[in-house]
Amino acid sequence: MSMTNTSPAGAPPVETPYSKASYRYFVLGVLTLVYALNFVDRQLLVILQEQIKLELDLSDTQLGLLSGFAFALFYVSCGIPIARWADGGVRRNIIALALTVWSGMTAVSGLAQNFAHLLLARVGVGVGEAGGSPPAHSMISDIFPEKERATALSIYSIGIYIGILTGFALGGFIAEAFGWRTAFFVVGLPGILVALFLRLTVAEPIRGWSEKRESEAGESPTFVTVLKFLWSRKTFRNLALAGSLQATVIYAIGNWLPSFFLRNHEIGLAELGLWMALTSGLGGGAGSFFGGWFADRMGQRDRRWYVWGSAILILAITPVLLVMLNTGNLALALALTGVFHFLSASYLGPALAVSHGLVGLRMRAMTSAVFFFFINLIGLGLGPLIVGYLSDTFAAAGSETALATAMLIVGCAASLWGGAHYLFASRHIRGDIANSPATAPKVESL
Repeated sequence: MSMTNTSPAGAPPVETPYSKASYRYFVLGVLTLVYALNFVDRQLLVILQEQIKLELDLSDTQLGLLSGFAFALFYVSCGIPIARWADGGVRRNIIALALTVWSGMTAVSGLAQNFAHLLLARVGVGVGEAGGSPPAHSMISDIFPEKERATALSIYSIGIYIGILTGFALGGFIAEAFGWRTAFFVVGLPGILVALFLRLTVAEPIRGWSEKRESEAGESPTFVTVLKFLWSRKTFRNLALAGSLQATVIYAIGNWLPSFFLRNHEIGLAELGLWMALTSGLGGGAGSFFGGWFADRMGQRDRRWYVWGSAILILAITPVLLVMLNTGNLALALALTGVFHFLSASYLGPALAVSHGLVGLRMRAMTSAVFFFFINLIGLGLGPLIVGYLSDTFAAAGSETALATAMLIVGCAASLWGGAHYLFASRHIRGDIANSPATAPKVESL
């Protein structure tokens, strides 16, 4: 099911399935489910990595590569051309295909016999997942008006924490009962059925429909045009840096939390998986929704609140980490993981809403891909890897708290640095949004 563009600029939106609020939220729900599967498959490795480390005889640096850099490198490399395709093609079909690929490669991960096998499977997951979010972000921006967009994108981003909750709880239980290989099979294969459901039930929205700008969509600009335009906006520059540093905090801490608790506290894998599911899923989901709701509510008064809120919340992460990673009280440390996830999850909806507000209609998927390029290459790619490397280095020097120390250094430094860039972005956001183009702009070489 697809729709064509028939209305002139300024006319009432074309009658489509999206004219009904119930259908808009149905589609948002389906896309959120897909995003949840994205993170179930992506984060499953995190709860399984101690079992995998023992069986395949891996180092912390290798684990950091598997859960971070190797995945992120191919994720961001494929994200740009797929986003270019999405800005001109049928986004629904792209998402369905991408979901099929990453779900299949997650299942294949269970067949790995050594580091190289698992590395290749993770690369496949990264290639598939690159086709998920940029097309979905573009669709959401087309079906929800600006004043609701940060909230809608934040609801979509709750999929991250539904996925983490499911991955931790289900992965920990299955791995303890049947082994880590079975966990990959059980979690990966259902995504193929969801891809078919998406393809059959979701209509491709008209570009610009929610803004009554259907006739302004125009042709898809080139990647170079989009990149030059985004770079010319100081708001986006600082948002990309702030988001990358916040993602560094999320992955440098989140990807190593299971290992931290297993090494420093007395707790079983299944019990830890349940706790991680609850604290990350509920805390992160609540934080994601709160960030978008707060930005939409306060941003109607002053657009700077779209980034001021993110600045306040990321700066609050440092004291939480200082206590969480140093206390010997297991209950307190587990509870603070929920606070950590609430604070760290709040930025994505507002950041994406602002980014989409800066650009033309056929630049939105590419804009998301460029934003994700930065946050995933730096945050996901380097965050877990740097922590793993520092942990190995400190352990070789005789430290008894090598992993905790590495997590604390990276997490605190990135959260303070990221907060500064949100504040820098707030200085330019009102002018940059006021000068937002109605269509893809022509930008001279910089």
